[in-house]
Amino acid sequence: MLVTKKLLTIVVEASLEQRIAKDLIAHGAKGFTVTTAHGQGPKNQRAGDLEGGNVKIESVVSEAILPTLLDALEKKYFEHYACTLWITDVQVLRGERY
Repeated sequence: MLVTKKLLTIVVEASLEQRIAKDLIAHGAKGFTVTTAHGQGPKNQRAGDLEGGNVKIESVVSEAILPTLLDALEKKYFEHYACTLWITDVQVLRGERY
């Protein structure tokens, strides 16, 4: 049976991958997927472009952990680094895994 969860997607400079991954787990995510990403945003370029580009970090999470998780990510990263985040409703099998 399908269960509704939230897909949290973060695009951020690659140098932050490990820090954000640790924060996801620390705030209740049970896993994540990381892929390389590239594109162009409103500022066109950032200092991190010279240090390895961007990654896209995705994690399927329960709605219950979102407020605390989003608050932590916003405070630690969004004021200081080039990053973006969005949340999408997703339907998953084996919902207990998330």
